[in-house]
Amino acid sequence: MIFIAEPYRRIFSQIGFSAEMIFTEPAIKPWRRLKDRENCTWEIPASPGVIRLHVKRFPSKAASAREEAEGYRMLHERGIPAAAVAAWGILDDGRSFIATEDLAGFTPADKLVESGLSFDRLLIPTADLSALLHNAGLHHRDLYLCHFLARCEKDQPVDLRLIDAARVRPLPGLLAHRRWIVKDLAQFWYSTTELAITDSQRDQWLEHYCRQTEIGKTEALKRSIQRKSGAIGVHDEKLRRRQPNRNISIPRI
Repeated sequence: MIFIAEPYRRIFSQIGFSAEMIFTEPAIKPWRRLKDRENCTWEIPASPGVIRLHVKRFPSKAASAREEAEGYRMLHERGIPAAAVAAWGILDDGRSFIATEDLAGFTPADKLVESGLSFDRLLIPTADLSALLHNAGLHHRDLYLCHFLARCEKDQPVDLRLIDAARVRPLPGLLAHRRWIVKDLAQFWYSTTELAITDSQRDQWLEHYCRQTEIGKTEALKRSIQRKSGAIGVHDEKLRRRQPNRNISIPRI
């Protein structure tokens, strides 16, 4: 099973693309290897220049590109700005892959803050995009700051894209609805705690998010987010010890 998006069909045809090629092509360069997937970059010669894609390779049926492709489909259908899918597929032996566009000029938002950009520049845009996601009836389940890719040009509005859509799902019914939103918000909250982001900025972020949604900002909500953020921190520390390469950055060249 292979899907190729229309803008990429000509170039994929020219290079004799096949699903097996994703796992054998030397030009596809892994930059992170985890137990359940490899993250790679792929530069395809084109005229003019090159086409650069980001590729995830899943080695077995235990993890599949189908979920990520479906996540991106839901984001795009609901008007959530996200990376475009170039191709995805499943091989007969259960391996699978997904290739997404290179977001040239975009940088993970956490790296921008690390490099000295004030979170004030990203506060409202990331809160608005989080609210847009939840108002569209979706939750991300990995809503960390690093999954907001941002382009910040002087005197221009911040342009954002969501990435890593493998766990995007429709929000469940009313009984579980708030719990899953709190989890998303706690993931975002936790991802800001090791950066030069103040408690006041986090509060402003949450207040702005709540104004865009039906969720009222209360101390009980904030406490729920902080409790979940603490639990995420404990789990994240265990993951970091087991998988030290888990959070390395995608190469930009």
